[in-house]
This record gives sequence, structure tokens and C-alpha cells, in this order.
Amino acid sequence: MNKLSRQNELVVGTRGSQLARAQTNWVIERLREAHAGLEVRAEIITTTGDRLQDRPLPEIGGKGLFTEELERALLEGSIDLAVHSAKDLPTDLADGLDVLAFPTREDPRDAWVSADGMLFDRLPLDSVVGTTSLRRQAQLLRLRPDLRFVGLRGNIDTRIRKVHRGDCAGAVLAMAGLKRAALTQHVTHPFDPRVCLPAPGQGCLALEGRKDDARLVSLVSAVHDEATAIAVRCERGILAQLDAGCRAPVAILAVVIAGPTSVSGSPSPLTKGGPRGVLRCQALVLDPKGTRHVQAEGQCPADQAESLVAAIVAELREGGADQIIAECRFDDGIKR
Repeated sequence: MNKLSRQNELVVGTRGSQLARAQTNWVIERLREAHAGLEVRAEIITTTGDRLQDRPLPEIGGKGLFTEELERALLEGSIDLAVHSAKDLPTDLADGLDVLAFPTREDPRDAWVSADGMLFDRLPLDSVVGTTSLRRQAQLLRLRPDLRFVGLRGNIDTRIRKVHRGDCAGAVLAMAGLKRAALTQHVTHPFDPRVCLPAPGQGCLALEGRKDDARLVSLVSAVHDEATAIAVRCERGILAQLDAGCRAPVAILAVVIAGPTSVSGSPSPLTKGGPRGVLRCQALVLDPKGTRHVQAEGQCPADQAESLVAAIVAELREGGADQIIAECRFDDGIKR
């Protein structure tokens, strides 16, 4: 392995999109602040998902669309660290690699962006909504089965421009991405998680590196947030056990809060707490047309996350999640 030479240098791999670069620059600045004299630079790497901009993500499918090339660079030693959006990171990582840090989570909610300020719940009949996410489509179809959908690919500012030029009545984007790209002025309103539950890992960055790199583990510990890590590992644990792939709409949101509370209603997406608190989680599996769904929720002490993962997976399976997921593998169910 071609190890990077100087001990005061760190090379951080990133995709080249506007949002990916903004996220990576944020991480780089936090590392520089934490480690005086550390030289940190970004290395832009083009991924399969970036190259295939003309096809819907569920159609090109497969794991690692936005991560495989970054993982290869880590294993080859041409970069030290890869910055991912946690929701894009497969649950199975390449041998020898691991998520070494989860920085504090940004707002995990979905956001409604419309050109004229039209609220989502006031959309006219048969409106066209922009999103490439089957999870978002399925949840919105539960509320509005009349809606039609158009895929939006490209940088986050490109997707916003498509909304404003009239490609659709509005689009659903991640609040975290809009905040990190300084584009929140375009948000008409965020969705309550009870309306549109986020994707596993949404709003969180995952810093991936080589397991045996003790120097790197020490460096990135300065930007790690354990409460975020507990919540996101819970979400990723449920996703891994369901083995839903990329065609089955799965939504999960976990949060660590300061003390015990009722699980009725959705967790606040802005609530933060220490790792000694209570872990709450909600999970939802749907068919792509939004006609069937199964949901589960629960809570446990934050240091017992594995038991909550097992309980939620069991409840989802008892409600028929495995059948919905199996059917999704044979029918993408996208409403045109």
C-alpha cells in the first residue's frame, strides 16, 4: 500500500458535486481547527453515480454508486479519508475499511422546494413533483395518490433551477444539503417526519478510512459525535438486517435524547443529547406506490442499541416487510 508520507498531511477524498465539496470543506476546516499545523487538502474523485446523470438511481441500482471509487482510493493509499453522505454509504464496506467518525448530524428532514411558494398540501390535482427517491415518492403517494413524479438529477443548485424553470410544481430535497450548500432561501417548508420520514443516515456525514490507520483514527476523533454515531448506526443496522437494496422504500430515523419520554409521535429531528440518554427510533417500509406499508418504533437506553435494532426489525417483519421488499426487487413501481 502506498502510504501517504508526511505525518502532518492529510488527503481527503470527495465527489466533485457542489454539495459534496461543501461537506468536505466543512470537515477539512474542522480538522484544521482541531489540529494546528495539519495540512489538509481535498482530492476530487468521480464516482459511477456522478457519471450516470441521465438515468434514475433506482434503474442503475446496485450498492456503492457514490462510494466504490472512493473506497478504492482509500485501499490504494492515494487518499487518507473519504467524506460520504451517510445515506449514500452501503451498509457493507470494503474489507479493511470502516467509518471512523460521524460528525454532529445536521437537520435530517426532507424539504419542499417550490418556485412560487406553493405549500405541498395545496398542490393542485395531478401535480408533478421532482424527486429521484422511491422513499419520498411512496410516502407522498400515501397522502396524494394523484401526484406524478419526474426524476431530478444533478447538483443541488441544478435541481433547484429545474424547479424554477417549470419542470415540476416543486421538488423534495434534503434540508441538510440545502443548509450545507447555503441554499435554504429556496425552502418553502420542511416536512414533518410524520409526513415524510427521512432515509437512514440522512443529514449525517460518514468519515471512512483504513481500520489500521491509528494516526487517522486519532485525528478524526476530534470531529466525532457519539450521540450521532449511536443513532446512525441504529438506522444502518436496521437497514442492513432488512437487506432492502435500492428498490424498496425504507425510511428510518433514530435520535438520542437526554432522558426517557413517550414514543408517541415522531422524534424531533433537531433534538440532540448525550450517549447516556435514551435512543428512540421509527422505521417504515413501503411499496413504491404507497399502497402498503409497515412501521415500527421503540426506545431503549442509548448503550443498548442492538436490542432496539432487533426489536424493530422483528416488528417490521411480523408486519410483512420482507414480502414488500421481495416484491420490490421485481417491480420498481415508479409512477410515471
